[in-house]
Amino acid sequence: MGRAPSDADAGQVHPALLRGRRAGDARGSLVGKTPWVVAGAGIAALIGVVFLTRPATGSIHPTPRPGITAEKILPDFAIPRNRGALEAYAAARRAAPTLDGVYCHCDCSKHAGHRSLLTCFESNHGAYCDICMGEAMLASGMAARGQSLTDIRAAIDRQFGT
Repeated sequence: MGRAPSDADAGQVHPALLRGRRAGDARGSLVGKTPWVVAGAGIAALIGVVFLTRPATGSIHPTPRPGITAEKILPDFAIPRNRGALEAYAAARRAAPTLDGVYCHCDCSKHAGHRSLLTCFESNHGAYCDICMGEAMLASGMAARGQSLTDIRAAIDRQFGT
């Protein structure tokens, strides 16, 4: 009792198991399991691709509000004199309705309560953030060339997204 059957006890052992033992087939061998191993590796690769190519979290662009204007953007005299700040605020004024529909990739919506890229320029925040300034310049230039909000969002996500 409790002992493993030997080849001498062949009448008590399943024939397939006995053939495997005689052929030196070690328990846990991959023989016959190869398709399952390949399928498992394929599924793991697919899951990896899905997770690595998904859009960055938090990159959900806000819906632009109707009737938005540039009236809340800081006037020139109130803008800190950082390099590029005056140009970025001017760009934000030119494309305020567009910027209201763009997510800012500096994540100020999470740490400063901003609604959209436009909100960055309603305070001095935009003057101190290269991401805000870069996004505003890109969005304003594309809007001036007549590109759609969808194209502008895609370009900003490509260039500034994480």
